Amino acid sequence: MSKKVFEFDFHGKKIVVENGEMAKQANGAVLVRYGDTVVLSTVVVKKEANLLSDFFPLMVIYQEKLYSVGKIPGGFIKREGKPTDAATLAARMIDRPMRPMFKEGFKNEVQIVNTVLSVDTDNSPELTAMFGSSLCTSISEVPFDGPIAGVKVGCINGEFIINPTPAELEESVLDLTVAGTKEAINMVEAGSKEVSEELMLDALMFGHEAIKELCEFQEEIIKEIGKPDMEYETLEITDEFKKEIRDLAEEKLDNALRIKGKLEKYAAIDAVKEEVVNKYTEEFEEKLKDEEFQELITKVKLVLEEIEYELFRQIVVKEKTRADGRSMTEIRPLSTDIDILPRTHGSALFTRGETQSLAVTTLGALGEHQILDGLSLEAEKRFMLHYNFPAFSVGETGRYGAPGRREIGHGALGERALLQVMPSEEEFPYTVRVVSEILESNGSSSQATICAGCMSLMAAGVPIKAPVAGIAMGLITYGDDYTILTDIQGMEDHLGDMDFKVGGTRKGICSLQMDIKIKGITKQILKEALAQAKDARMEILDVMEKQISEPRKEVSKYAPKMVTFMIKPEKIKDVIGKGGEMITKIILEASNVTAVNDVNAVKVDLEDDGKVIIYHTDKEVIEKTREMIENIVREVEEGKIYTAKVVKIEEFGCFVQVWPGCEGLVHISELAKDRVEKTTDVVSLGDEIVVKCIGWDKKGRLNFSRKKVFQDDNHDDNEKESKKSKKKEREVKEETKEEVENKEE
Repeated sequence: MSKKVFEFDFHGKKIVVENGEMAKQANGAVLVRYGDTVVLSTVVVKKEANLLSDFFPLMVIYQEKLYSVGKIPGGFIKREGKPTDAATLAARMIDRPMRPMFKEGFKNEVQIVNTVLSVDTDNSPELTAMFGSSLCTSISEVPFDGPIAGVKVGCINGEFIINPTPAELEESVLDLTVAGTKEAINMVEAGSKEVSEELMLDALMFGHEAIKELCEFQEEIIKEIGKPDMEYETLEITDEFKKEIRDLAEEKLDNALRIKGKLEKYAAIDAVKEEVVNKYTEEFEEKLKDEEFQELITKVKLVLEEIEYELFRQIVVKEKTRADGRSMTEIRPLSTDIDILPRTHGSALFTRGETQSLAVTTLGALGEHQILDGLSLEAEKRFMLHYNFPAFSVGETGRYGAPGRREIGHGALGERALLQVMPSEEEFPYTVRVVSEILESNGSSSQATICAGCMSLMAAGVPIKAPVAGIAMGLITYGDDYTILTDIQGMEDHLGDMDFKVGGTRKGICSLQMDIKIKGITKQILKEALAQAKDARMEILDVMEKQISEPRKEVSKYAPKMVTFMIKPEKIKDVIGKGGEMITKIILEASNVTAVNDVNAVKVDLEDDGKVIIYHTDKEVIEKTREMIENIVREVEEGKIYTAKVVKIEEFGCFVQVWPGCEGLVHISELAKDRVEKTTDVVSLGDEIVVKCIGWDKKGRLNFSRKKVFQDDNHDDNEKESKKSKKKEREVKEETKEEVENKEE
């Protein structure tokens, strides 16, 4: 196949698609250039299908290659390994709008691989990969009802921007990713600075207009190089067989679906299905070959699921009755609690019906931030939210190990919502980590995480701008009718058509996520869902604010306290010392520990601009550390009189300490108005004397004079001041400086 190149001007930037030169053995492959961002997208489909599988085996992979941004991977191995959270989220973002677009009944395994080859951070590699994923699948034999595309929408000064740069996003009140087909939107991901429902809806529609342009460009390419859809096997189920199963199970399933309790409902549904499956097992297991028998049982299960699906929709849409008896807009019972974990920095428990999140906040020094070894400009982050979903939360056993895609995705959604109200580094110079432990789940644990996480932050004394609550909305369609549900539970999510999650404050929306299982939804449905979600959010905030209405003024006694001050940037090297010797000495002495990594050791962050941040649970340790640092960076002024302590006596004079870390010489000729034969005739070790700074010698060493103080007209006053200063002077540990290399000649 000869190489073909297609070009498209998209909102001031050029998109170039190349086909026929790379990855020619894949079923579909395109190289997409968006500015200097280059992504190779490929799709491969397995020829045989596992018709007995109960899911469509689609895998979307997003491979970050660090050479794409001129980086060598960190660590010892020096090659890309486990996908970063950003790569995992990018893969999920591509999967979500594409999955509903594959043909019904198609069970052949499909792998879509996006390899990021070059990155211009002003042109999103994630959106380039989404475009490439849709296009390579659309031109292949895979039966796909695309194309789809996605764009980012920003908003600066009320003006919407398509695919804003990172610099523009810094100014934008909105970071919205929206995807869909020419006809409708089918995926949304957004973080926003408390924007209104009206602005969010307008942004969604604005983004959809740009999506149409990208889909039309893809259609031109598909028309020229696209392949016919492949033939594929499906399980053929006759109407007679469906009726047979329906007669056995429909009434019993209808009764089971009306049970209110989750576990009781699921147990009753499983019992009905098991009864029907057992009937066919007893009748046909011995009569049919193993493969034929397995196919029969699979058909039985599929028909049972279809009946359950239809009955559920009829109950909700036609009868306006929800599975647990609630109204369409009713939220399940809410309860909250805080401070249930005594030694943590902040904790909160949020329960909504049968969904429960325990959120724990931990405060750390800025130096404990997360380092990001990825493709973005962001190299670190100081706010993290981690989400854990153990199997016991749904009454099951399961695998325990590293977090999966779902846990990473739900954590990112909660983090995005709370990030919008987090204080700046200047306002609150801490690294903050929130962990959400899902203890029970029956619908929207990610939104429970937002609520619990918000309360734990306030309990920890993090000065967030406003409380944030989250709610999940659902959509159930039945023919031309539809119903929007507030606070969906697990079954409504599983059997429904939409999962629409909105997090925000009383002022506006902070996060938005939407996934749907149908081809797309209309503006009217989006408008209704946003309005209904706002009402629910206000109700949840009422309950949360009864428990804790604002952040505490002080952090926990177990959390590190903090003090911030500035020093001259050129003094940082003095505080650190040769090989870190001085800062180590400060940490050990101030904390009274033997190792800097001791859990009780004070933490000191030194920034390039001269900012010093000291953290410790004990304020006395913080003050001692600050005093030691300030003593190092304080500067003596020439001509000024000081009270100093004699720390060393030599034949040629004595060395005095003005404050710890600041020492200088009083030459024997400067000790008194008259000639001095021996230094010890005038001073003794440990004496406090009044001296005047007379400058620095050629080697940069400080010189002081006691004689010039006596010559001063205000000598008597100075002597009185000296006596007062002894009472005021803080206790200092006597310390002898290293021997002076060259003595005075």
